[in-house]
Amino acid sequence: MILSNVSSRPVVRWTAATASALAAAGLANAWLARKAERERPPLGRFLRVRGQRLHVVDRGEGKPLVLLHGNGSSVEDFAVSGLIDRAAARYRVIAFDRPGFGHSPRGTGRFQSPEQQADLLAAALRKLGAQRAIIFGHSWGTLVALALAIRHPSAVAGLVLASGYYFPTPRPDALLFSPPAIPLIGDVLAYTVWPLISRLTWRLLMQQLFAPAAVSQRLSRCLKPLALRPTQVRAAAAESASMIPAANRLSDHYRDIRAPVTIIAGDGDRIVSPEQAHRLQGALRISSLELANGVGHMVHHSAPELVTAVIDRAMIHAT
Repeated sequence: MILSNVSSRPVVRWTAATASALAAAGLANAWLARKAERERPPLGRFLRVRGQRLHVVDRGEGKPLVLLHGNGSSVEDFAVSGLIDRAAARYRVIAFDRPGFGHSPRGTGRFQSPEQQADLLAAALRKLGAQRAIIFGHSWGTLVALALAIRHPSAVAGLVLASGYYFPTPRPDALLFSPPAIPLIGDVLAYTVWPLISRLTWRLLMQQLFAPAAVSQRLSRCLKPLALRPTQVRAAAAESASMIPAANRLSDHYRDIRAPVTIIAGDGDRIVSPEQAHRLQGALRISSLELANGVGHMVHHSAPELVTAVIDRAMIHAT
């Protein structure tokens, strides 16, 4: 009995130390999250749609252009790239923080799939009086754009899809970023150690996103504080985990899309192979493909003139 008590003491001390360290990490992350929200306030206004609070930037006049950001990002991505300013000079630009990102919260288990988000955004566009829009989706946002065209064809005049993942293929990076989505264990990770680990790997992630082009340091500084909040870490992990199944479901319906689609891909993309873009072009009824030379995943930053020109063409051909 005495030996048992003695041998258990290191375990007790280790457990107490671990619990204290996790609690300290949780408090630090909570403080950093509040600080980030003070320093990066909303750029737009809020809508209440289907019980969900959505942050939306709504600027300009004319034909509607909807901007859907990628996983882990926010409307600040489009603001920093200059896309909102350029497009708002000619069109009505509506840029959403998708649920769980930026200043749009996401409840547990709500609006996680592209289909759920498409239904939500279709209702939001009706509330805004913006129908027959051109939808620009980047990265994971392309899945939401495709779901909109499949499930709500009357809301979509055309699609511009940039750096998207469209068909199920092995994605080790998705597996790597998914642990905070695991029930219970993921919550502990998301609120304690995962944001701290992400801070250490942030520069490498930015390099991978932009390579072979130069990193936008301004975007990196703007996105980092909000992206590393525990709630957004968890949302990003959920989208990483759901990406392959979502592409598998949606790919069965690409042939049903009747709106014209323009696909943009960087020929140096290290996140998503440009082969995905070629394959999507072959699966659609009406499509064209633009390859950006010497550009990676963040085409709207590295090739802004190309993206703007493609959107202009889509607007001209929209019916």
